Amino acid sequence: MRTGVAIDLGTSGFRAQKIDLDSGEIKKTVITLRNPLPGANVMDHLDFAIHYGLDKAHELSVTAVKNILTALNVDLAEMERFSICGNPIQLSIFQGIPIEDLAYAGERKKQKYHIEEQNRDARIIPMTEIEGFEEAVNCKLIVPPAIKHEVGADALALIVKAGMIENNEIAIATDYGTNAEMALKANGVIYTGSAAAGPALEGQEIEYGSIASPHTICDVEFEGENLRCYVLDRDMKTKKADLVNPKTGEVIEKGELTAKGITGTGVIALIETGMRNKLIVLPKIQTPDGVIHLQDGIKFTNKDLIAAGRAIGAIRAGHITLCAAAGIEMEDLQAAHMSGAAGTYMDAAKAHKVGMIPYNASYVSQIGNTSLTIAREILLSEDRLWELQAIAKEIVGTHVMFATSEAFKEAYLLELAFWNEGMSFKMLQKFLKKKKLPMIGEPSDILKIDRRVERDIPELGEEGLEVLERVGTYLTMVIGECEGCRKCVKVCPTGALRMEDNGFVKIRTDLCDGANCQRCLHACPSDRFKWENLTVAGK
Repeated sequence: MRTGVAIDLGTSGFRAQKIDLDSGEIKKTVITLRNPLPGANVMDHLDFAIHYGLDKAHELSVTAVKNILTALNVDLAEMERFSICGNPIQLSIFQGIPIEDLAYAGERKKQKYHIEEQNRDARIIPMTEIEGFEEAVNCKLIVPPAIKHEVGADALALIVKAGMIENNEIAIATDYGTNAEMALKANGVIYTGSAAAGPALEGQEIEYGSIASPHTICDVEFEGENLRCYVLDRDMKTKKADLVNPKTGEVIEKGELTAKGITGTGVIALIETGMRNKLIVLPKIQTPDGVIHLQDGIKFTNKDLIAAGRAIGAIRAGHITLCAAAGIEMEDLQAAHMSGAAGTYMDAAKAHKVGMIPYNASYVSQIGNTSLTIAREILLSEDRLWELQAIAKEIVGTHVMFATSEAFKEAYLLELAFWNEGMSFKMLQKFLKKKKLPMIGEPSDILKIDRRVERDIPELGEEGLEVLERVGTYLTMVIGECEGCRKCVKVCPTGALRMEDNGFVKIRTDLCDGANCQRCLHACPSDRFKWENLTVAGK
């Protein structure tokens, strides 16, 4: 069999498929639960690569991909084609392309720091040109194009698969993930943006959260006064699970599956269901202990509600900002497209009710993992790659930098007040009007949901799905004259750090919170714990 591999280098995790190049058949799927770089979002990954070396970030990415190839049972020397898709930061880190041009908003700063924009057009190169893949002597690497440097191949995949090129209706497409890429088409122009929603929608930064994977709660619904949990099975299909008392955790009725965590889609369902049944009255959970109890000891806390509210607020603020840039009202939006794992497993009606889908949209389509789909298409067809390059060049688009957008700032502050401080919805509407931002109407009761795929990865292959609980990437160093107090180990909130007696430190990078934490660095009493001294270890 002639073998190729297509991979989505996602911010919250990698998803890869082994493919028979002759038949086009998918043979096996492997996913990771986390990204190999320290940190929970794309800005953390960018920060790590810039401050501690692109070479370290690249090596972590390459090591993770090699571990995935091993799990796929793919021999590097025999692999013929390898295609990637993802946002510009992830693709650049994997290829070893400088990322400074992605780190600064605005042309002035780029000129000030003499930063050159990198070429991120479509390309096919020998895999051996990527450091770490010297054994892949028979393999070609296929890379899809960015629309422009900050609007990546994943955004292009979203736009293409949502049908926005050929359709002229006013529509918005959103990849519901850590980086929340979104595109709005209005008056023949495509406006793009990306809201740093954080990892809550991928189930991370939630105490019992998890990326969508087997044995995770993906949906909930009230049955009387009790909550029914729905859990993903081994094939990532939704199964009825336990019925529990949300105030005590008492199991009223056992279901088919046990659960180990809750996905971002489960969190959204829990918030919508909780608000509808007055179990949640913003900004607090209305139980005696301020906790919603789910099956198998899984809990949802007020802290989790705050994290999820920030993510939902960032997405709605992004939608408002793109409408403002296009000069339209939110009520003008006719259709909405949802992609990514969260966008697939989410109950679209519940997402609509909490404001993750514009209220006035009457049609919603759920289109799956568009990034992996595009990676698979270009793996099998070079013509498709160059067709995408032509589309990227032809798109009449305007990218809105939310980081510097006054409209986004104003809208997001209002969203935070609504979700985290108890500001009423009517007051939110009033302030949007006062600040001359696009208005949010009332939720439409007429909503047609077109769920085009049952799973974000519709076909897993005859060898099935393998979930890598550990990405298998580590940073290590020896702390000279270490006092052995182990304070660095004790303060690590995720258990990512281990230390041996000789001052040898080992950090499991997929668990490390990166730039947003660094408690280990600050805990060292002698200031000898220095991240710049860390090196990449394969095991």
